[in-house]
Amino acid sequence: MTAQGIAFLFPGQGSQTVGMGTDIYEQSPAARQVFERADQALGLALSTLCFQGPEEQLRETINAQPAIVTVSLALLAALQERLAPHSSWSSWSSPLTPTFTAGHSVGEYAALVAAGALDLEDAVRLVRERGRLMHHEGGVCPGGMAAVIGLDEATLQEICQEASQEAAREGAAAQPQTSHPGWGKVSVANVNAPGQIVISGEQHALALAMERAKTRGAKRVIPLAVSGAFHSPVMEPAAAGLAQALATTPLREASIPIISNIEARPLTNAEALRQELARQVVAPVQWIRSVEYLAAAGVRIYLEIGPGSVLTGLVKRIVRDATTVSISNASELDKAVTALREQGLLQL
Repeated sequence: MTAQGIAFLFPGQGSQTVGMGTDIYEQSPAARQVFERADQALGLALSTLCFQGPEEQLRETINAQPAIVTVSLALLAALQERLAPHSSWSSWSSPLTPTFTAGHSVGEYAALVAAGALDLEDAVRLVRERGRLMHHEGGVCPGGMAAVIGLDEATLQEICQEASQEAAREGAAAQPQTSHPGWGKVSVANVNAPGQIVISGEQHALALAMERAKTRGAKRVIPLAVSGAFHSPVMEPAAAGLAQALATTPLREASIPIISNIEARPLTNAEALRQELARQVVAPVQWIRSVEYLAAAGVRIYLEIGPGSVLTGLVKRIVRDATTVSISNASELDKAVTALREQGLLQL
């Protein structure tokens, strides 16, 4: 049956941990097939990296992004296997069909696979190339990211504008000024939850913005361990390279609407999705607006599928009366099925 009012959510980079997916691989033939398909598509033992690490290698952007997407889709396959044991999984087809899918940053690729717009093999190849481009281009113009706790988006927009202007005036960034589009710029990157926003940009401008945020009353300003200034103008060269990869990748109309990271509205058109994925690496992730859209559209249950439970925590901060369920391992799969039955979404 179609479950009105449920959204499937897929996490982004930072949710990876060594050991993720191990138990679902061991217990679910459907999940095992997803890992095997991903390994074959990439020509490397991504599954071994997920299960055994080393952590330093798993944390690298080029590995973390396909690893997170693969684990998320393996868990999705295991859920479908539980709900429809005789089905064959390629995209989501189950007695439980979400009203929407959504993913945070790279999680949007898992959302596209779940919605039937993108094949699993193409998804993992794309996100590995995405990770390669984002890491490489991060080295062209030194940049980083920082989480700011306790300030609103409008205040941070002002701070980023002031810091960018100051960096431009000083001309004192970490390396000689170039024509790189992100030079001397910092901007809002992830609008995750009220009072929890990430900024991103070239190193000197980012440092200026972090100091300004502290003086303007931020409770905490936390540098993030990432390899570049993701979701900022620094990533323009990566966006161009990704657009080229996407141009030769088959995309289909989505059978389930996908909430755009950029515009926080549903997309199903293949060309619109292609443009979304290309621009997403330079545009801020509008997670608050995405969840607000889902709530206004009648979503009452938010099911996070993938390593960790960051997104369910963010949802609770945005929509306090939301019902959240997460599946990040085999034991949580059992609990999730029970919870969905209790919500009347599955037959007992």
